[in-house]
Amino acid sequence: MTWARLRSFVAVADQGSVRGAAVSLSVTESAVSAAVAALQDELGAALVERQGRGLRLTEAGVVYADYARRILGLLDEGASAATQGSDPEAGTLRLGAVTTAGEYLLPSLLASFLARHPRVEVTLEVGVRDRVHELVSTHQLDLVIGGRPPRGQGLVSRGVRPNSLVVVAAPGLRADVASTPWLLREPGSGTRATTLGLLDALQVDPPRLALGSHGAVVASATLGLGLALVSEDAVGRQLAAGELVVVPVAGTPLSRPWHAVTGPAPTATTRLFCSHLLDQDAAGDHLFRRTSQPRRARAPS
Repeated sequence: MTWARLRSFVAVADQGSVRGAAVSLSVTESAVSAAVAALQDELGAALVERQGRGLRLTEAGVVYADYARRILGLLDEGASAATQGSDPEAGTLRLGAVTTAGEYLLPSLLASFLARHPRVEVTLEVGVRDRVHELVSTHQLDLVIGGRPPRGQGLVSRGVRPNSLVVVAAPGLRADVASTPWLLREPGSGTRATTLGLLDALQVDPPRLALGSHGAVVASATLGLGLALVSEDAVGRQLAAGELVVVPVAGTPLSRPWHAVTGPAPTATTRLFCSHLLDQDAAGDHLFRRTSQPRRARAPS
């Protein structure tokens, strides 16, 4: 079993075709096909099967893909840990963030971090909560800024920062929680899940409009298309300009702190970034506070 075979199989699993995998890896299609075929022969199990012009994972392939991602992530993480030990200032940092934090919180933190540590090589993945937490739990990201880490994945919260969710609407909109449309984020979003939970708690079933991103939700709310539950930090400009107003709704504002989340054994460069988040002079208005002890998300008993 080789690194190349695992990488080719995971690329096929992610892209859904040999052609897509080859493009993503910058290799030939024949090389990808040969690597996946060799891996199946070695395991004695069919991992992929034809579906139209593409491929899909078999039941065995779905199970094995999760292990393969973890193995590859650990290999990358291990290589980084080995090389960063002597000089974390020259290491790599694979950051992730939920969409709202990626658009409104992380850019300032990243700018101040790179100003102090210019030799660190940073990559950033922005996505919905479920996606970025999966990536850090499978060692494909070093640190994620988002909501509370899910249980049962071995993730650790290294610091927290206050975050309030409020209901907003355009000025003059007739805002009735039971009849005015509610603007929802895409599936997998933590804010979407929280909005649905709020509606359940209010025992109302209003019309709903699902949109593809946080920016689309805010823009639609500004145009008067409905109510939206959003981070107050993320709409500060619109509130100050009078483009949006906070709508008083029972049970809000909701406290949903940001968490800086890592795996159980962060690399030296990841620890350097954690220290940056907790340093008042470095982080400024975006300061995180240290938890009394790093909080590990446990599986339910």
